[in-house]
Amino acid sequence: MFGGSNVQASEGSFIRAVAASPPPSGARQLCRQYSWACSSKASLSLSTQQEMQIVHRVNRQVNATTREVTDQSQYRTVERWALPTSRGGDCEDFALLKKRDLIRAGIDPSKLLIATVLDTRRRAHAVLVYRSAGGDLILDNLTNRIKHWSSTRYLFLRMQDPRQPSNWVGVYRKS
Repeated sequence: MFGGSNVQASEGSFIRAVAASPPPSGARQLCRQYSWACSSKASLSLSTQQEMQIVHRVNRQVNATTREVTDQSQYRTVERWALPTSRGGDCEDFALLKKRDLIRAGIDPSKLLIATVLDTRRRAHAVLVYRSAGGDLILDNLTNRIKHWSSTRYLFLRMQDPRQPSNWVGVYRKS
């Protein structure tokens, strides 16, 4: 169970950055388009329990109210990172909306990092990483369950740099 106030991080609890990486093609203009998406300014001080309640609520709410729509059908392009429209969005749009809503709810933006992965069928996918006190947890549009990153069965490729979210880093690849 995640969210207990005495949860301690252990080796492998956090996704490990291994090298600088170029951003995903659709994310090249992300910081210019949405300054909050690359912010690392600290915000309110919330307890671990308060944060987990907010994270669970926002994850469920975005998953329930946003429809899955491909960039191709919506924008006539293969890849575009943007907030969902009234029609919906794809995986990175879900991640962006969750990040924005969590920041607005008081979650420290430095704890929220977008990551790209290969899903269990080895298809490109994007998720939001929440850096909890106990380790990295994954908010995914494919499930309401918030899982520890190592329990997702995803192959992590890269994510926003925890030290400077406007940059991206290649990450340790879980097999």
